Amino acid sequence: MRIGELAAQAGTTRDTIRFYEKVGLVTGRRLPNGYRDFPPETVAWLQYVRTAQALGFSLAEIARNGETLREAPDTAEALSLLFEEKLQVIDSRIAELTTLRADLALRVGTGCPLRPTGGVLPGRTP
Repeated sequence: MRIGELAAQAGTTRDTIRFYEKVGLVTGRRLPNGYRDFPPETVAWLQYVRTAQALGFSLAEIARNGETLREAPDTAEALSLLFEEKLQVIDSRIAELTTLRADLALRVGTGCPLRPTGGVLPGRTP
């Protein structure tokens, strides 16, 4: 299938597919006339990529996990494990952001909000 048809079926753009090809997310073969030709299963893969991105996975994670999923005997179980790992990453990030928010909230309305919370800059006396 040519790139235009693939883009239409996958609901994406040709430029996106070219980028995905450049970073190794999809592979097409070149026809003698120079056109790209992609296998039909690329449509499902591109739909997976879009869904995974919407769920917060980076393109690097998607590429890395794609190999795991293709080799998994049970794709649903493999996906559940990936989702559990992603939840742990998100929970960790939420905890970091909560701490950052609390630190910022403590500094609001202070004379110099960039000073350490102790009020003294390193190497200086009050």
